[in-house]
Amino acid sequence: MFSHNKRLQYSVHVSESNPGLANLMLEQFGGPQGELAAAMRYFTQALAEEDPGRKDMLMDIATEELSHLEVIGSIVAMLNRGAKGELAEAVAETGELYRSLQGAGNDSHVTQLLYGGGPALTNSGGIPWTAAYVDSIGDPTCDLRSNIAAEARAKIIYERLINVTDDAGVKEALGFLMTREIAHQLSFEKALYAIEPNFPPGKLPGKQEFAHVYVNTSQGEGDTRGPWNSDENFTFISNLDDFVAMDGGDGHAKVKLDSEDQACVKAFARRTASNAKINPTTGAELGGR
Repeated sequence: MFSHNKRLQYSVHVSESNPGLANLMLEQFGGPQGELAAAMRYFTQALAEEDPGRKDMLMDIATEELSHLEVIGSIVAMLNRGAKGELAEAVAETGELYRSLQGAGNDSHVTQLLYGGGPALTNSGGIPWTAAYVDSIGDPTCDLRSNIAAEARAKIIYERLINVTDDAGVKEALGFLMTREIAHQLSFEKALYAIEPNFPPGKLPGKQEFAHVYVNTSQGEGDTRGPWNSDENFTFISNLDDFVAMDGGDGHAKVKLDSEDQACVKAFARRTASNAKINPTTGAELGGR
């Protein structure tokens, strides 16, 4: 069960109303790298987790992400509070009110007109939150790697938000949230490395003849060698003939059909065959005359 503590995990002090900044903050409320997406990702992973330690960690972090959602939502609401009052009471002339709502970063002004100044489950462009942001696949080694990347992406979004505001209180709160992303990333990495072995993911081994092959498919100026494709770690292939049909076959797709299916396919091919010897006049040509 969940219970709610009315105190935020980090105090929010907003110096002035700023609807444009509020709209940008929605990226971490209802965006793909935001706190709701993180909470749902880790919560659903926790419910399916068989390892008691990982289950506990995921539930702890999922619940903390909900508290971060509350912090971001409170920032959005505070930044919108002045505009909310102006809009509700119509204290400004129509043109002046419109211009104040359409400030920098607030072109969609969804938080004012559609939601009355409250935080909306959308990203900063007004796109609604979707469960498609939750990319869990049910294998701990895959999901933990995805979680590490998700925390890294969220940290970058927080850095960008910090860089677009000079409100000291907002910067402090965002800095706290950004730092918690670092802590979560560390926890997920520790949990991943506690699984031995953790690579490759899943149960089935890869085909050894292909597992340490690097294929240089993008050739030309800029070709670079490093540990990601070094001879120490990989068999490096640059010859086109070597990476076409790497199984040693002829590189063509084939299917075995029974006689009835073969007859149907051949009949279909005859009926839809193109005549390469004719040059028919097209509608596009007629329209261009």
